[in-house]
Parts: sequence; structure tokens; C-alpha cells
Amino acid sequence: MADEDERAMSASDAASRALAHVADLITSEPVAVTSVEPVEDGWLVEVEVLEDRRIPSSADMLALYELELDFGGDLLAYRRTKRYARGRADTGSGVS
Repeated sequence: MADEDERAMSASDAASRALAHVADLITSEPVAVTSVEPVEDGWLVEVEVLEDRRIPSSADMLALYELELDFGGDLLAYRRTKRYARGRADTGSGVS
């Protein structure tokens, strides 16, 4: 049954479902899906959210939320993993 459910939901579908879940759970504006990956029990999706709009926009506060979905797209768990000012996110490259 899990194999059948896994085939029924693509990464794109998982991303769309995650955006809908974030919109239902928090009052902030989802900006983009930054990653989608299959995991043992479903999908792990990371969504960037605009938490605090400021002027100028370069001072906006953004956050990353991690959502765990089952193979049917139902929400299993979510958490905010990072909060940062726009333009100050860790790029992971280690190069300036």
C-alpha cells in the first residue's frame, strides 16, 4: 500500500501540499518551497516564509519551516528551523 501511495504523490504534489499546510497553520506569507525530498515515511519539505515585512524590503525577516508529510500528503509534523533577515541567509558555500 505504501508503494502505491508513494507513486500517487510526486515531489511537485508534496511541495504544493506543504505550501497549503503552511498557509493553514501560520499567519505569515509562504514565499517558496526550498527543498523537497522523499523520506522513509513520506516527504520532507522546506518552505521559506515572509514573517515580518519591513521597509526597505532588504530588512524583511524570513523563516524556514520544515514539514513532514506522509505519502498521501497529510501533515505529520512541522517546525520552524531558522529565522533570518533577507540577504543574510547562510549560503553554505563558505566563500565570501
